[in-house]
Amino acid sequence: MWKTQWKWLVGLIGAFAVCYWLPVGTERFNHAVLEALELTKWYAREHVLLCLVPALFIAGAIGVFVSQGAVMKYLGPKAKKVTAYAVASVSGSILAVCSCTILPLFAGIYKRGAGLGPAAAFLYSGPAINIMAIVLTARILGFELGMARAFGAIGMSIVIGIGMHWLFQKEEQAKAAAAADAPEIEEQRPLWQNILYFGSMAAILVFANWGKPEGSDGIWAAIWNIKWYLTGASAILLGVMLVRCFGMPLWQILTTAVPVIALALFFPAQPILAFTAGFLGIGFFTSTSKNDELKSWFETSWDFTKKIMPLLLFGVLIAGLLLGRVGYEGLIPSEYVEKAVGGNSLAANFFASFAGAFMYFATLTEVPILEGLIGAGMGKGPALALLLAGPALSLPSMLVINQVIGFRKTAAFVVLVVIFSTICGYLFGSF
Repeated sequence: MWKTQWKWLVGLIGAFAVCYWLPVGTERFNHAVLEALELTKWYAREHVLLCLVPALFIAGAIGVFVSQGAVMKYLGPKAKKVTAYAVASVSGSILAVCSCTILPLFAGIYKRGAGLGPAAAFLYSGPAINIMAIVLTARILGFELGMARAFGAIGMSIVIGIGMHWLFQKEEQAKAAAAADAPEIEEQRPLWQNILYFGSMAAILVFANWGKPEGSDGIWAAIWNIKWYLTGASAILLGVMLVRCFGMPLWQILTTAVPVIALALFFPAQPILAFTAGFLGIGFFTSTSKNDELKSWFETSWDFTKKIMPLLLFGVLIAGLLLGRVGYEGLIPSEYVEKAVGGNSLAANFFASFAGAFMYFATLTEVPILEGLIGAGMGKGPALALLLAGPALSLPSMLVINQVIGFRKTAAFVVLVVIFSTICGYLFGSF
């Protein structure tokens, strides 16, 4: 009996020990619990509705409307390596999302047959190769660090993808062999329709989450000023595509549009209300649709939601408990971090990579965090190491990645990110 039950026994003993010795009542622990709840509330308000929900709809659409043959052609194990990694890194970087928002999209393309290497490159490139974050890094932390971040992230997305493929090449070869035996699946609709359909949803995701720049001039500020108009235009295009090409009745789109327009007019300072109403309307009508494709779209998106959302919220809660929020401490004192990342030793770069991999960084927040750390004595090398590892990974994202590809592959991905971030940081700091 004990051969099968020992894991339960160890887990129960560990959980009991944690509960027994909880330092309830101490100032640091009570404050850390408060910070964990504050971070979780902030994540729910700022990222679930604007980032995660659109990403889940896109992931569901990939599972239903993108043929497995198309994924295998460009990202599959037998695809040309140059094409596969170029498509993965470019498509990921265009989205410019955080480490959690990229997860449903990664799960979607991986489940449809993408090779592990290109899928891993896509998973890293989305949050790491963020053009706006790179520009902000160059402006605030210096041109050299900004350029090092750009080239380091692009190179690492490809190297990490190749590394994942090499580590699990036997499984990838078996996957390629199975794909070769699979029958060719014809596309159900022209390519341009899928491009406009996915492009409209990607535009909604990008423009709704467009970060406010520091200055009032330039293209970034111009887009910020009209971001909700661009989001609305993208939503109109999505509605047109759903009616013309995917069979959704016009009255359902109009019924969804009425409360969206009303909320936008009566509550212009709260655009998230109109945004949320739009997705609730689309979710309701697709879930009750008699069209098999549209109903499958909702069901696939809902399946991703059930698997991903609880793990993300739990992960954010734990990350907040351990590390707190920007400017606020969790259980781990920030002075420990500041002391460990001074200079440019391998140990300092490794610690910056390792700590960054477990911290949660919302899009663009890594720059002010690093500005404070550099002011406290952090070396330029460890700063780059944290920039390369931090936005691409987090404890919440690790929990979800493990659910998608398993513990061994997740551990390998994390180790590759930490190792190559450490190397890049050390080389940058040395030169």
